[in-house]
Amino acid sequence: MAAYVLYGSEVSLFSGKARAYLRWRGADFEERLATRDVYQNVILPQVGWPVIPVVEMADGTVVQDTTDIIETIEAQMPDGPRAIPDGPVQGVVSRLLDLFGDEWLVIPAMHYRWNYNEDWIYGEFGRTSAPDAPPAEQYAIGKKNGERFKGAVPMLGVNADTIPGVEAAYEAFLRDMTEHLRHHAYVLGGRASLGDFALNGPLYAHLLRDPESGRIMEKLAPKVADYVRRVQSGAPGEGDLLPDDAVPKTLEPILSRQMTEQMPVLVKTAALFEAWAKTAGAGADVPRGFGRVEFETGGFEGECAARSFPLWRLQAVTDAIDAMDDDAKARLADLLDRVGGTPLMDFRLPARLARRDFRLKLV
Repeated sequence: MAAYVLYGSEVSLFSGKARAYLRWRGADFEERLATRDVYQNVILPQVGWPVIPVVEMADGTVVQDTTDIIETIEAQMPDGPRAIPDGPVQGVVSRLLDLFGDEWLVIPAMHYRWNYNEDWIYGEFGRTSAPDAPPAEQYAIGKKNGERFKGAVPMLGVNADTIPGVEAAYEAFLRDMTEHLRHHAYVLGGRASLGDFALNGPLYAHLLRDPESGRIMEKLAPKVADYVRRVQSGAPGEGDLLPDDAVPKTLEPILSRQMTEQMPVLVKTAALFEAWAKTAGAGADVPRGFGRVEFETGGFEGECAARSFPLWRLQAVTDAIDAMDDDAKARLADLLDRVGGTPLMDFRLPARLARRDFRLKLV
């Protein structure tokens, strides 16, 4: 019996992230398709709401969030290279890319899936949920299941007014990532780390695997497509992270876009979170969102949901900064200055978050 069971799906963004890590780590795991029966008999009874991926440990406990999965297995498998780099600056950059991949690249991932691949994805959802059903029934099931995911697209700020900006920003990312990959096989050097797995979720499960968006990636950025397949395969790499806790210069345009586009949304969301926290007691469940905020991507402006979960990822970044010594902080400050992220050195959430029972809680 395998040490770990991954309940997931090829169509699932976060399953792609977890699967890539488990393969790279060399973990003894098996993947089980998240069918209707799995949701009813495993996920809902243990997690309480329908979500994948979920990893079941050897002792029967389950871990749900992808970064929690990575950190838990890292602790259980101490030998070998670490997904989260030991170098403090590389560690913060990994956390930043985790935030970017999970919570910002999801915007183009959802746009291209639902505005380029909608009919196809209904069939995929149906085959996942009911693999033994006939195709027509699968499609009907997939369409019903897919409605809640499709409904998230406007919440992410994707609409007729912002789609040109979403596509422009994504194509700029592909250009920047292509240039980076001319010099480095992975984001921080010669082997994969947390940032690679986080980027792989949206890039593999939505933007490469979905047929129309996959054709776009293959046409505009074949190096990125090759990289996505390499990370998803769990390839160990042919080198190591850059020495001396260095961060590639070629990564800076991507970090700069994160500071320009994603960070303002997080700051505005944190302000709304502060107002909510003043009315809530310790241990309260944090709502999934706090209203809407203005955002800009690819030169186009719109509104998106002020989602709470990105604040949890941001707290991990600022906690890593707080754990640095003075020398590492100075080196990080130099990097952030170059990418327009200097305010991050001092920005902290107005209240702390914790994650218990698979939900965000106010500390």
